[in-house]
Amino acid sequence: MTISLYETDFNLWCEETLTKLKERDFEGLDIGNLIEEIASLASRDRRELQSRLGVLIEHLLKRKYVDSQYDFRGWELTMREQLYQLKILLKQSPSLKGYLIEVLPESYQFAISQVQTSYPHVNFPKEFNLAIDADAFLKCVERDLVAFQFNGT
Repeated sequence: MTISLYETDFNLWCEETLTKLKERDFEGLDIGNLIEEIASLASRDRRELQSRLGVLIEHLLKRKYVDSQYDFRGWELTMREQLYQLKILLKQSPSLKGYLIEVLPESYQFAISQVQTSYPHVNFPKEFNLAIDADAFLKCVERDLVAFQFNGT
């Protein structure tokens, strides 16, 4: 059984694949692994979006419902960072906006489970009914961040 370059030196495999693509040497391509890697890239972006969304929602819930002024600034900074990174990701791949809305309920439920474990005495909303599209969701989060600053709470 022959071990492929893909299995022994992934970086070199990438360099050679790139060279073959630039030279239009389509016959020399390792199509099976190339397909796998392209699928992996798309999956990676979806995982990143869902992870950042979960962190954003978790900190938004804490900031809105947990009375701990000592922690407010840290939660807000985390929200700003996640919001910024989500915007970059959605700018690079606008087609992920639909995925954001698709995974929003699941991300919200995960965030709720996290914050309820840490703050069992706080009554968090069980459902999330804010967003009909990704842009509306992001605008709601931005408005909350502005309101937090303006109100000083």
